[in-house]
Amino acid sequence: MDAVPQLSREEYVEAMRQVFEQAMRQVADAINDAPAGQVIAGSEEQVRDLFGEFRRRAYEVGLQMRVDAAEAAFSPSEGPHDGPQETQQGTGRLHGADGQ
Repeated sequence: MDAVPQLSREEYVEAMRQVFEQAMRQVADAINDAPAGQVIAGSEEQVRDLFGEFRRRAYEVGLQMRVDAAEAAFSPSEGPHDGPQETQQGTGRLHGADGQ
C-alpha cells in the first residue's frame, strides 16, 4: 500500500496563524470582560468554547490539507483502469453442467 502524502507542517502553521491569533484575541477579551472578583467564573466557559472551536478548526484544516496533498499527488494516468483489461463480455462465465 502506498503512503498517503503528508501535509506541509510550515504551510499548516501559516494557514492557522491568523485563526490562532484571532482565537487568542477573543480569549484575552473574555478574560478582560469578566467582572472583577469573578474572572474565572465570568470567563471560563467562554474560553473553553473558544478553544473547542479552535481545536475543531485546526483539525479540519489539517485533514483538508492532507486530502489536498493526496489529490495533488494523484496522477489521472495512473488510475485503477490502467491494469489488465477486463475480459470481454461472455468470457470467463461459469456454465452449468450441460455447458450452457
